[in-house]
Parts: sequence; structure tokens; C-alpha cells
Amino acid sequence: MNMQTATAPAGLSTQDLVRRFGGLRATDGVSLDVAPGELHALIGPNGAGKTTLINLLSGELRPDGGAVRLGAADVSRATVQERVGLGMLRSYQVTSVFDSYTVLDNACLAALRKRRRRLSAWTALRDCADVVDAATQALRACQLEDVAEAEVASLAYGQRRQLEIAMALAGEPSVLLLDEPMAGMSAAESAGVIALLQSLKGRYTIVLVEHDMNAVFALADRISVLVYGKIIATGSADQIRNHPDVRRAYLGDDADA
Repeated sequence: MNMQTATAPAGLSTQDLVRRFGGLRATDGVSLDVAPGELHALIGPNGAGKTTLINLLSGELRPDGGAVRLGAADVSRATVQERVGLGMLRSYQVTSVFDSYTVLDNACLAALRKRRRRLSAWTALRDCADVVDAATQALRACQLEDVAEAEVASLAYGQRRQLEIAMALAGEPSVLLLDEPMAGMSAAESAGVIALLQSLKGRYTIVLVEHDMNAVFALADRISVLVYGKIIATGSADQIRNHPDVRRAYLGDDADA
């Protein structure tokens, strides 16, 4: 996996971030600090505000208060596309790929979006050499090069999730936001994604929302725990495993130490 990032990993932070839905504070004064090149996991029970926080980071939601910073830039009011242009890419809980396109064409479309270019009626997608190169490198990094010409509809579920990550990589990110990339996977498929994310550590800043605690503890440099929209703890895997508030609120008192 020799893919090189076009952009150095960037730091990502929030300060007192608030998002309300009616009278509910889905995020309630969240302050988060993710170092450049760090894999930072967000965990917590259903309804804790994890996906809302990812949507605030990516720009799909605007905050009611507080700030989001990407590197030195305040991106609190930036659009999704503006954040993509600055190097912030994400994947989703539900796969969002084009089934009737090939694997390579899906990755090319993702690479094209980063470049903010449009195809003319006389220009085929694969005529853009830099786009194809970025897409091919991303597929290689995700071990999908052998199925590049296959239609996405023919892929196994685990490969589709890996394609989502490849599409994010094709956008040459500095920050990757991954929302439950292992959701619905078998143990073997999860192991493949864990190995993939291990290979990406340090080359990208990664924020990972994931319910698979084995994956989280294997991958994360640090973990933040959200409960009712608030971060109740941040620390290493060992610190989170043994944190009394986390054990009571999420892991359970009988969690393995």
C-alpha cells in the first residue's frame, strides 16, 4: 500500500459545540481535540449524539453554538463542499455508491468532486488522467484494484464498505470521518476493514464512530465517550475500559478490563 496522501493530516477540533432539535440538545457543549494523524474513536449508546456530531464536523448540519476548526481554519459555517475542498471527507452508515457504475468509475467520481471539475459532453470520465490516477491509488490502498472493472452491484457487502473508504481516499483527504464502517459486517469482513484502517493510521487524521468495541480498542489512539450529547471521558483504550463512569453508562460493569 504505497498510496501517498496529497495533503498532510490536519488537526480537527470543536469548542462548546451545540446542536438542538426542538428542545433536545443532541450535542451539548462538545469540545473535542483530534491531533494531526490521530485515529480518534467516538463511542456511546444509541441516541448519544455521535452521528449528529459527525454531521456537524462534515458540514451537513450547522451548529446552534460553538465552533469547528480544521487546522487553523474556522469552518463552523463552511458548506460540505467547502470542507471537501479543504480535505475533510466522510463515509456513511449506509453505503452510498452507484450500483450500475464500475468500482473504478465510483472512485473517479469521488476524485472529480474534490477537484470541483465538471465533465463536458465531449470528455469521458476516464480521460482525466489525474482523476484516474487518484482513483486507482485509492482502490489499491483498499485492496480493490482487482475488482476495479466490476459493477458495484456485484460486490460483496464488505467490499462495498471498503469502496466507500476508497472513495473518500480518492478525494485526497487530510481528515477522514468514518460513520460505522463495520456496520452489518461479518467477523471476517470486519477484520479486513480493521486491517485497512490500521494501514491508514498516521497518514490521515481519522474520526471513527463505531459500535464494534473490539475494533475500537484495536485501532484507536484515543477514544471519546458521548452520553446524552456530552463527552463524559476521553483517553486511551485502557483508560476508557477502566473508567467507572464509562463502564456504568456504556460498557457495563462486567466489561472486560
